[in-house]
Amino acid sequence: MKIVLLGYMASGKSTVGKQLSKKLSVQFLDLDDYISEKEQMSITEIFDKKGEVYFRLIENKYLKAVLEKEEDFILSLGGGTPCYANNLEEINKGNTVSIYLQGSTQTMINRLINKKSKRPLIASLSDDKIGEFVAKHLFERRPYYEQAKITIKIDDKTKKEVTDELQILLS
Repeated sequence: MKIVLLGYMASGKSTVGKQLSKKLSVQFLDLDDYISEKEQMSITEIFDKKGEVYFRLIENKYLKAVLEKEEDFILSLGGGTPCYANNLEEINKGNTVSIYLQGSTQTMINRLINKKSKRPLIASLSDDKIGEFVAKHLFERRPYYEQAKITIKIDDKTKKEVTDELQILLS
């Protein structure tokens, strides 16, 4: 089974993906890590040196390469991945299970304020600006996220609870 986790930054895609991969004994892949490895640069460096347009082009290329793998996997996407280059159509082709980890705007704001320094997109924003940034992004991205085959609500749940819920749903 090929499982693709999508959602906004800090929705738990990587953490839940890693936990789920252990429970299901399936390989875990993080698309951003995969891109960094192939390009020999961090995502931040790629954005800084080559720009977002270049990043979105290679993101699409590497996403397709991962989706073509024969073996089963759990793939965690970057928050913007589903919104560009018909990526969601590629993901939803065939027997791939796309899962949207859906958090309310307030949940996402709370999570991001606590981890702001680790998020290049918002690191420079003051806490009072993060709310507007997140609300705008979620509004723009929601139509893409909602095309996932399954939606799991993450509000007021630990990552372990989300993982357990997914394990039951997928078995």
